[in-house]
Amino acid sequence: MSSLLAAVLDASPHLTPLAHLAAAPTGPPDVGGGEAPPGAEGLLTVLKWVAWCVTALCVAGIFGVAARMAMDHSKGGGREHVRGLGFVLGACLLVGSASGIVGALV
Repeated sequence: MSSLLAAVLDASPHLTPLAHLAAAPTGPPDVGGGEAPPGAEGLLTVLKWVAWCVTALCVAGIFGVAARMAMDHSKGGGREHVRGLGFVLGACLLVGSASGIVGALV
């Protein structure tokens, strides 16, 4: 037993520099935040335009449902438009959380 302890004490200075390698994470490499390819600025500009247009369409959709509800309210209706409002609000949620969804998947 004492010879085993002596061998461990003799080898410990050589093993200490390797200790940080054993503690290194072995998971997949982090590839996020890479460098964009040349010409990506144009694509980002188009994506920003699309995001702006879709947001404007969501606002217009809410206005449209509200106008139909107001018109039908004078006739005593309006409850059937709640379904349309639900679809428009669902679209708004998707638009608002699109970057978060993509970030979670990538």
